[in-house]
Amino acid sequence: MHRDAELSEGPVRVIRPGGTSSVLLVCEHASAFIPPEFANLGLSTEARRSHAAWDPGALAVAEGLSARLDAALVSGTVSRLVYDCNRPPDAPDAMRERSEVFDVPGNRNLSAADRAARVRVFYDPFRAALADRIARAEAPVIVTLHSFTPVFHGQRRAVEIGVLHDSDARLADAMLAVAGDHTDAVVRRNEPYGPDDGVTHTLRAHAVAGGHPNVMLEIRSDLIATKAQQAAMAGMLAGWLAAAFTMTGLAGAVRCTG
Repeated sequence: MHRDAELSEGPVRVIRPGGTSSVLLVCEHASAFIPPEFANLGLSTEARRSHAAWDPGALAVAEGLSARLDAALVSGTVSRLVYDCNRPPDAPDAMRERSEVFDVPGNRNLSAADRAARVRVFYDPFRAALADRIARAEAPVIVTLHSFTPVFHGQRRAVEIGVLHDSDARLADAMLAVAGDHTDAVVRRNEPYGPDDGVTHTLRAHAVAGGHPNVMLEIRSDLIATKAQQAAMAGMLAGWLAAAFTMTGLAGAVRCTG
């Protein structure tokens, strides 16, 4: 299979499955799509297009980074309001009833059978596809890509790029050490979210558990709202990651194509 091909099945899409990099990119909240059988979860058009339903701009940045690093990218194909693939099945917010200012009527009073069905249909295939890509990689490095809303519960967020980690901070430490060489953005550790907020499930389950270097990047969505911004962000992140890989002895993991 050509390395630029795609594999797509149900709730998961793998871009560049034949990539030569040891880096494996993940974008759990890539899509706002709600399958028809869920009747839009009872949400308004505004809610379905909002950050509550997905991470705007994150997939485009991840795709740009995939091209620059020649890295495989595992991405979700359904809204996180149907199932949040960055949450384990027992997490209350895996199928949340409210997301910031939006109620989610279609997630209200779900039975155990309803929840189990969504786990089986959406989470299990995503988890299995990601685990399979990691198993195929030699010395994998896991990098997950997200975006966050500039204003949350009425409060403007000053942080522009968050470098997040769980118990393994090796790659995050290296990125933070050289951040000023690559961006003028306000960069902070474990903001606007951190492990205590339950956002590091993918890192814990697929990277920390296997001893694989990892980092989660959160980008404020107003910085990646246009194609030009998305391309610029991907290019900047490629160089920043390459420098961090060198610091941590992972230079062989990345092959930047410009």
